[in-house]
Amino acid sequence: MYNWSVDVKILKKDKRQYAIWKLEQMVNFGLNGQRVKISDLKKYWADIHIDPDRRKFLNLLLHGKKYSHQKSTTRSEKSSRK
Repeated sequence: MYNWSVDVKILKKDKRQYAIWKLEQMVNFGLNGQRVKISDLKKYWADIHIDPDRRKFLNLLLHGKKYSHQKSTTRSEKSSRK
């Protein structure tokens, strides 16, 4: 992974922050041939800041359920509102 905006040597001193930063970089900007550890993704899930659409997709893969901020409505509920 290539990064020119962060001094990685300093960031590595705090293992937790480095792990979160690395996950964010890999998910948001590409893996560059590397793999994301599922255990790390689950461990830092609440702390990582990633694109909302990617978060929804990864949540579906990790947990097998849809990620929703709002109450979802079914088609029958939508059609009954008309």
